[in-house]
This record gives sequence, C-alpha cells and structure tokens, in this order.
Amino acid sequence: MALEPLSQKDIEDRLRELPGWAVEDDRLARTFRAPSHFAAAALVVGIAAVQDELDHHSDLTLGYNTVHLAVNTHAAGDALTDRDFALAERVHALAPVHGAS
Repeated sequence: MALEPLSQKDIEDRLRELPGWAVEDDRLARTFRAPSHFAAAALVVGIAAVQDELDHHSDLTLGYNTVHLAVNTHAAGDALTDRDFALAERVHALAPVHGAS
C-alpha cells in the first residue's frame, strides 16, 4: 500500500464514504459509542487485531462506553495515506459487530 500523502481532495472524497469520521489535528479520527463498557473493550481488542494484521496502528482511547481512534502515517511525515483509510474502513465495518456506532 502506498505511503504517499493523499491530496486534500482525495481526503475529502474518501471521508464522504466514511460517515462519522473526520480529520482532527492532521489525523483521521472517530469516536464510537458502544452499548456497554464490555462491548467497547471488545471493540478495542478487535481493532487491535485488525491493526496487527495491517501492520498499521492508531492511538486508541477506551472510555466507559466509547472508543476513540486517531491515526496518520508516521512514515509519510504524519500525513494521511491510503493505509489510514484502509484501517478506518476495516474498523468502520467492525464496529457494528460490537453494537458500536
């Protein structure tokens, strides 16, 4: 997967396909709300598995029933790349499995 920074237009186009995601402090980010603390913790474990599979890791923050994820690509000068959106797409698909939205 390319490590080239995405253009602003590419970022905006890709964000349209990921409802709830936004760029915050130059990172692709989203907060998910789960039905319970246990469901939120299970989502974190699921995200960790995806991150290991993709070899691309985000910052994750677990709250009582929330999970916040923020990511960019350090190897591309902390820019947003295809890798960040690939991770977001996988997490976006995974969240409903844990009742998170």
